Amino acid sequence: MMDILTRFSGQLLAGAGLTLQLTAIAALLACALALPLAIARCSERGLLRWPIRLYVSFFRGTPLLAQLFLVYYGSGQFRAELSQLGLWWFFRDPYYCALLTFVLNSTAYQVEILRGGLRAVPWGQIEAGVAMGLSRFNQYRTIILPNAYRIAFAALGNEIILLLKGSAVVSVITLFDVMGQTRRIFSQTFDLSVYLWAALLYLLLTSAFVWLWHRLELCLTRHQRVRQASTTVTAPAAKRVSAGVSP
Repeated sequence: MMDILTRFSGQLLAGAGLTLQLTAIAALLACALALPLAIARCSERGLLRWPIRLYVSFFRGTPLLAQLFLVYYGSGQFRAELSQLGLWWFFRDPYYCALLTFVLNSTAYQVEILRGGLRAVPWGQIEAGVAMGLSRFNQYRTIILPNAYRIAFAALGNEIILLLKGSAVVSVITLFDVMGQTRRIFSQTFDLSVYLWAALLYLLLTSAFVWLWHRLELCLTRHQRVRQASTTVTAPAAKRVSAGVSP
């Protein structure tokens, strides 16, 4: 068991690098796309809302593996058209097909997460912004988006973790991520312990991400904890004053 790790640790770490690269790029691109789509999803205009709803329903309601096959193998059916458009170089590469699939899939989930965050922003804060004469852009910049992202932050972290673990499907289209390297090592050694090491590596990656995300969440909500602490400290003094007892 340890012999497998000693011999093939370099390949597993190289696979981990590809896994992290795909996950990070896809999550960032999806985050950039999800925000305007989530705002449009909350729109009262059906012309904007319904196409996005159909897109979200499709990518949330179908398996990631099926989506990957549609992009990777399906694009080959349109090779002539894609070549005329100058896009075949993109769709013939399994890396770009996997990246596109992950972006489309993660965007759909992040749209719904952000929509929930936008809906949960207290209406009183928005009314306060209107009373102050803030433009719609400044309302989003200073009130709505900071609150929405704070509310949705934990759920966004869960989505990225699911994307990280789901990235294992790229091994079926000849990409050597963690699972791709694991399958190749197993085909050479027929030692099942390599799958245990792969599972432990995924566990290590997700645990490290959870720790980092939690630390970032603590930084973003620091002011709330300070406010709660000050309320807890001043509450007993307020009770004594109301009872006519000197501190």
